[in-house]
Amino acid sequence: MAARAQRPIERLREKIATGDRGWFFAAIADRVAERRMEMGLSQRELAELCGTTQSAIARLERGGRPPRIDTLLRIAEALECELVVELVPRA
Repeated sequence: MAARAQRPIERLREKIATGDRGWFFAAIADRVAERRMEMGLSQRELAELCGTTQSAIARLERGGRPPRIDTLLRIAEALECELVVELVPRA
């Protein structure tokens, strides 16, 4: 029996399982920390503004567990930013 082509969701699960997402979340983490400091906010203050905990902000900023999209939306709002997510076809 011929091997079937790997479906996109399977590729995504594999990338997530193997940690091939670090660059994406690292970029978000860096930008959140940078903007928070530009605004003179502590992690605790940002957490209060977006309804999460200081430890969740610290985890995000050090590249721990990836944040949920609704959390990112609240963080973006608190940091007076637009959250932009793009799907770009591979070349």
